[in-house]
Amino acid sequence: MVWSRDEAISQIRSHAGSHSIHRCARYTREAIEAGGVHLDNVPDAKNYGRSLERAGFREVPPGSTVIAGDVAIIQPYAGGNPSGHMTM
Repeated sequence: MVWSRDEAISQIRSHAGSHSIHRCARYTREAIEAGGVHLDNVPDAKNYGRSLERAGFREVPPGSTVIAGDVAIIQPYAGGNPSGHMTM
């Protein structure tokens, strides 16, 4: 996978808002694509895992230290958004 972490980080930082507008999956996908990797367009954040893995991303073990450019997929939970959450 050829991916510019710096381009993706720049994209997501320059488009971050001060509050949620419930488009986390779209904006995270667009940032990843700004770095040069194409992802499938998936409607819900909770379902991006396979697309990320097909693009060359890999799951890290629980407790790992995250670094700038890492992507997290958060599954739905009681009281949370049923679509889950995706963030970089």
